[in-house]
Amino acid sequence: MAADNPPINMGRTLGLAVVLASDAPLLLLDENLAIVAASDSFRAAFGIDPDTVTGRTIYDLDNQQWDLPRLRSLIDATLSGAADVEAYEVDIETSLGGRRRLVLKAQRLEYGDSLHTRMMITVIDVTEVRASEKRQKALVHDNAALLHEMQHRVANSLQIIASILMQSARKVQSSEARGHLSDAHQRVMSIATLQRHLAESDANAVELEPYLAQLCASIGASMIFDPEQLTLTTEVDPVSIGGDVSVSLGLVVTELVINALKHAFPNDRHGHVVVDYTATGDDWTLSVSDDGVGFGENPERPTAGLGTRIVQALAKQLGAEIAVEDTAPGTRVSLTHAAQIARQVAANDEAESAAV
Repeated sequence: MAADNPPINMGRTLGLAVVLASDAPLLLLDENLAIVAASDSFRAAFGIDPDTVTGRTIYDLDNQQWDLPRLRSLIDATLSGAADVEAYEVDIETSLGGRRRLVLKAQRLEYGDSLHTRMMITVIDVTEVRASEKRQKALVHDNAALLHEMQHRVANSLQIIASILMQSARKVQSSEARGHLSDAHQRVMSIATLQRHLAESDANAVELEPYLAQLCASIGASMIFDPEQLTLTTEVDPVSIGGDVSVSLGLVVTELVINALKHAFPNDRHGHVVVDYTATGDDWTLSVSDDGVGFGENPERPTAGLGTRIVQALAKQLGAEIAVEDTAPGTRVSLTHAAQIARQVAANDEAESAAV
């Protein structure tokens, strides 16, 4: 048995040397949780006198500030081999720096000597890291509140602009100018409606069903003077989409609904306009249908005005294809987004850009 002692002692000596020289704050404890050795970095980090630390238990450090019931349970479990403390966070009043947030890792060491168990405690000071995280969270919260307030202000400003446009439309003598101002009013109102939904949503995710319903209600209030003659309704799947996509969809709906209400029902014709949105996975279809006179019965109905060009541009931005159908009676204009087709279109555009 005596022949086995030198290797064991050599291992202990080497272990002590490693602990003392460690850049990380380390404690080496015996089976009674008394400190066998403490690294210089530990003593410097926590202002502990190197002459008094050895031989004391870990719970005696800093006037027993380390004597915590939960910490005792975890260290006892580690010493017995029942568990390892991988990352236990604790607040401790230290001799230097006041209250510190520490992360402790406890590991039982095997020396080949069952009578002399050793445990190594690694201590990481994360006080500044946690304080930085707290500041970042506060900054994110403040920025979110600022964005929320800004969105409300933008929505209010857009509504003021829309009111001015509508007042101007009522004053001008030219029917053409009045029509352009009214269209501009509806476009601004669609953005204002979106801004309000963004302000009430989380992470810029807009619930499409109430957004389009409110948007259409706004358009109907300014363009439908007799609800018994014309009606405007929405049938929208309950989905949430990004704010940027919502802007584009809202503008498309605004243009198509305005076009239908202005041109599909001449001579006080009764009718109905429906805004429909269905989605399956990443694929979706947005359509605006009316039961009006249709293109065939109304040759004066414009087909390539500003509104049409806006819809075409937005459809390309959304990666959607436009289709116009004669529903007899009426017309259905739809935008269909198929994820596979959209990816192919994006790839083609990228290839064309690279070739240029």
